[in-house]
Amino acid sequence: MIDYSEAIPNNVDLASDKTLQRALEKWQPAFLNWWNDAGPTDSARLEVYLRTATSVDKDGWANFSYVRMPEYRWGIFLVPRDENRAIHFGDHLGEPAWQEVPGELRSTLRRIIVTQGDTEPASVEQQRLLGMTAPSLYDLRNLFQVNVEEGRHLWAMVYLLHRYFGRDGREEAEALLARRAGAPDNPRILTAFNEETRHWLAFFMFAFFTDRDGKFQLASLAESSFDPLARTCRFMLTEEAHHLFVGESGVARIVQRTCEVMRDHRLADPAKVRALGAIDLETIQKFLNFHYAVTLDLYGSETSSNAANYYTAGLKGRFEETKLKDDHKLSDDMYPVQEVEGDRIVTRMVPALTALNTRLRDDYIREIQAGLDRWNRIPAQFGVPFRFMLPHVGFQRRIGRFATHHVSPAGEVITESAWNSRKYEWIPSSEDNAFIESLMGRVIEPGKFAGWIAPPVRGIKGKPIDFEYVRFN
Repeated sequence: MIDYSEAIPNNVDLASDKTLQRALEKWQPAFLNWWNDAGPTDSARLEVYLRTATSVDKDGWANFSYVRMPEYRWGIFLVPRDENRAIHFGDHLGEPAWQEVPGELRSTLRRIIVTQGDTEPASVEQQRLLGMTAPSLYDLRNLFQVNVEEGRHLWAMVYLLHRYFGRDGREEAEALLARRAGAPDNPRILTAFNEETRHWLAFFMFAFFTDRDGKFQLASLAESSFDPLARTCRFMLTEEAHHLFVGESGVARIVQRTCEVMRDHRLADPAKVRALGAIDLETIQKFLNFHYAVTLDLYGSETSSNAANYYTAGLKGRFEETKLKDDHKLSDDMYPVQEVEGDRIVTRMVPALTALNTRLRDDYIREIQAGLDRWNRIPAQFGVPFRFMLPHVGFQRRIGRFATHHVSPAGEVITESAWNSRKYEWIPSSEDNAFIESLMGRVIEPGKFAGWIAPPVRGIKGKPIDFEYVRFN
């Protein structure tokens, strides 16, 4: 019998829910089997300086100590309930938030939760080999922190499935452990979560771009009329911030190291930069282009009747819905959407309800651009005349209005032959990946860092940079 207050910290009164206990007593061993099979390779005996949530209050959600990851206490937390919370968008505007699942929305809401839940173990699977090539103990610890929190976010979604969806929810929870990222016969639901993460540059880009999509999706679900989902996602967002930090700061440190090499050796030629063991800025831009395009596909089609239905039904709101100054029904509102017309890209106004995917994507792009602006301060400080740029939203898209077209990073509609002749100027080639993989060697001496990345400005939780963030036994 599991001691739920100890093994699974929670604020959902788990110990008194016998039905849920029985379900989790079956699911938890399956989760641990999944973790040992598909989680970080060769990590079970390591002691890692990790953050663990034990409650939702200020002193409880971020406790730091050494933990062996299979012994990590994956908890179930919802932000405290607001008894007066009302629905603030859609057809049910002003009504009390739902504490149970409306019968007519059961299958739709379950699908939303499953899709979000599927991304959490997928990213762990994609990153399982990265620990073997970590550029420092600091980075290895950050990778493992991301991994265990993705595991906890899986627990968050599985709790909702078990608690509110009966047998269907239990079966979906089992399926979340059966799928595998990139598996040909049983892959993860979303394409971006089946891509390989072959090296640390790809990991940092994934954390910056794709985890940030996770932030925006969670923020939209945190507006949901289904109060347990909203409260769950709000707590998940407190942990997501570290994942975004890992991505943005990781890329920034690579850019800094490259600029240091360029300055110290007075170099501008990418080939000569590579010869000195640094990742040239042009190649970093290619990975930026690729991960940005893959992530934009996660927002779905530019116009979507499903998104409109989710909104009017109260299932999924807009980013920071309560801060927006409109009627929160969008019955007569319009929104601009880009599409291809002949050989050019045009902008059309469409009903705002059907353009909710585009609006959320635009909110995301604004935050991504702010991150690029911060990256661009680094070459500017070194006197390097290179600036990172986001490609056009139609670049290398596989979903939506641009999926059947070839669009250059500058936003030009081009022919297939023109795309094929130039695509490796814009996205990573196999040779680019092979070069970066050739730089990947494990560095595990405290305070030491691989030559292609700069040290961070500060350590974790006030610890020095040369702190022993991971102990090898």
